[in-house]
Amino acid sequence: MSIDTTGKSLVDLLNMLEPAPEPTPISMVPQTWGWLALAVILLGFVGLVSVLFVRRRRANAYRHQALAELADPDITSAKVAEILRRTALVAYPRKQVAGIHGDDWLSFLSQTSDDSTFLSNTGQSLIEAPYKDLPPNRALTQLARHWVKSHKPHRGP
Repeated sequence: MSIDTTGKSLVDLLNMLEPAPEPTPISMVPQTWGWLALAVILLGFVGLVSVLFVRRRRANAYRHQALAELADPDITSAKVAEILRRTALVAYPRKQVAGIHGDDWLSFLSQTSDDSTFLSNTGQSLIEAPYKDLPPNRALTQLARHWVKSHKPHRGP
């Protein structure tokens, strides 16, 4: 079937054209299994990273609590000693920490941190603090903050 185009103007010929058909919408669903596998792997990775982040956050919650308490500018030396003891009881087995006192306690704090200042006069005030009414000691508070941040917690059963 041919259409007679003789004697027609260009405008008439253009008016005879049919409009182009509307294309079907392109699906956003991946067409191959590789993209689906990549999506599953990425979701698994994001889930794993989230779980590890939450575990680490929970494992260090005791540090955040201790540091928040040590941030008080008027904290007494006795309170600093109490916070250090509580933090050590959370980070290490009770059998290892609960019975330590005196110079052994200072040695333990020194060994579990990268700072040996606990064996100095500042550290000695930790031993006396629970039994004497000592004024706030900024050096002791800074030493305690450093220990809370840097001690290596016990790993294992």
